[in-house]
Amino acid sequence: MESVQTIKQRFGIIGNDSFLNRAIEKAMRVAPTDISVLAIGESGVGKESIPKIIHQLSHRKHAKYIAVNCGAIPEGTIDSELFGHEKGAFTGATSTRSGYFEVADGGTIFLDEVGELPLTTQVRLLRVLENGEFIKVGSSSVQKTNVRIVAATNLNMQEAIQKGKFREDLYYRLSTVEILLPPLRERKEDIHLLFRKFAADFAQKYRMPTVRLDENAQRMLEQYRWSGNIRQLRNVAEQLSVLEQQRSIDATTLRGYLPNFNGNLPAIVGEQKKDSDFASEREILYKVLFDMKSDLNDLKKLTLKLMENGDVEGVKEQNESLIQKIYGEKEEDENIATEESQELLEINPPTDIIPTQENKLVDKYHFAEEIQEEETLSLQDKELELIIKALERNQGKRKAAASELGISERTLYRKIKQHNLEL
Repeated sequence: MESVQTIKQRFGIIGNDSFLNRAIEKAMRVAPTDISVLAIGESGVGKESIPKIIHQLSHRKHAKYIAVNCGAIPEGTIDSELFGHEKGAFTGATSTRSGYFEVADGGTIFLDEVGELPLTTQVRLLRVLENGEFIKVGSSSVQKTNVRIVAATNLNMQEAIQKGKFREDLYYRLSTVEILLPPLRERKEDIHLLFRKFAADFAQKYRMPTVRLDENAQRMLEQYRWSGNIRQLRNVAEQLSVLEQQRSIDATTLRGYLPNFNGNLPAIVGEQKKDSDFASEREILYKVLFDMKSDLNDLKKLTLKLMENGDVEGVKEQNESLIQKIYGEKEEDENIATEESQELLEINPPTDIIPTQENKLVDKYHFAEEIQEEETLSLQDKELELIIKALERNQGKRKAAASELGISERTLYRKIKQHNLEL
């Protein structure tokens, strides 16, 4: 039995990736049998090599090998192409025609893009797989064929089955053995090898020196996603060979041939994904609005409870988490005037003001707007009075006055300016 390396050389397969080698090994093992094989993988990964290997290593190698692209044949004529037709079966059928299954009797048929087959054709194909029988279009007589079928697809077959686009029974008949070919982006060590092979081929074809990549360009080649896989890489190598005058290609030049190159960044989000994200953001916004409404209701309940019993400390203990949730930590800049006024009052408390539980509550939590406004005005008057007295006692020396008031000199300057004091 031939080795994997020999098979790769024989069929022009380049690369040392372990998954690629595994796929070739499976093809070599199933070749002597008549088992149906389904090659799966993205478009452009080289799935067409698998049926060739299977056919050439089987006992059918001297019979016909026919490759059919199921996606390229119109739905109205594909039954005729595969199974043949009788004269007069439809408009334009001027003579009897033999289909691929009749012509390839004893050989191998490769059905590329088998997932594109119409459902009516899938029924006919299932009958061929089960008992080797088919009927020409426009005929009533059953014919026999001894054909091995190897299929390939780049579709997610389970998803196609769920959507009703592919028959589940046909899928299991085709995929007795599945052979997966890895995408090019998962074969990073093989990318430069393939590029060199393609560059050498095009140099010979167009009779010009071979293009070569520098180290940065090689790294860029390996980082690219290659959505078109080997077919896209071959296309880039051909463009560089023909269009570039310099035979040494750097990363800047190569970037111009790699559409949407983004290194290791994630792929661009599709429209469907964007719609999903928008719906998710909308749900989050609704949740925030409902939470705000809930907080507002809690605040109303808390205010009512305070107004009814006046037990500030008791209410604070029972609703500590709610108060923290609503008010959080006070920002220094938001309440600087009130804090400095309170600082002045604590140092030199006025004798004519007796703090009550209600006044403390209003000052700290601002529950009653009218009371808050009245208290704030009173504090400002006392603040002005204290500043004037301190400046008079210290004969206008601001630094000494600020020290006596227990505030910074900068704060005193601001207060003097705020109250338009003329000294």
